[in-house]
Amino acid sequence: MLGAIRHRAAWTSAEHEPVSGFDALRGHKYALLTTYRKNGDPVPTPVWFGLDDDGAVYFYADETSGKVKRVRGNAQVRLAPCDLRGKPRGAPAVGKARILPPDQTDRAERVIAANYGLGRRVYDGAINRLPTTGVYVEVHAAAT
Repeated sequence: MLGAIRHRAAWTSAEHEPVSGFDALRGHKYALLTTYRKNGDPVPTPVWFGLDDDGAVYFYADETSGKVKRVRGNAQVRLAPCDLRGKPRGAPAVGKARILPPDQTDRAERVIAANYGLGRRVYDGAINRLPTTGVYVEVHAAAT
């Protein structure tokens, strides 16, 4: 369903000249995460995220989702500010993603929660009733 409502401009984000670092994400509620298939094709997906003071970006996703599978296969990603449907609101930045082990997720959760407050707690309350298992993903900006 989410693919059907994704803004067509989301697919162009991978073609834009990247900027350095993730500062452009400050003040935004959605980030356009671009991951890459095995054949190199980009796949844009809007995600809720948190931006840490040290510049790391965190997001949470179902461990069986396509974006997590693609991160496991290719850690190279792009992140850009976007709207709910994935319409880019700024230039992307290149980063390297990693799935966090369970003992390293507390900070990620705090950073994400700080960006959303009550809305996320309500959303999580509804989602946590579903039989899914999620993972936290940490992204650091690529060195320029």
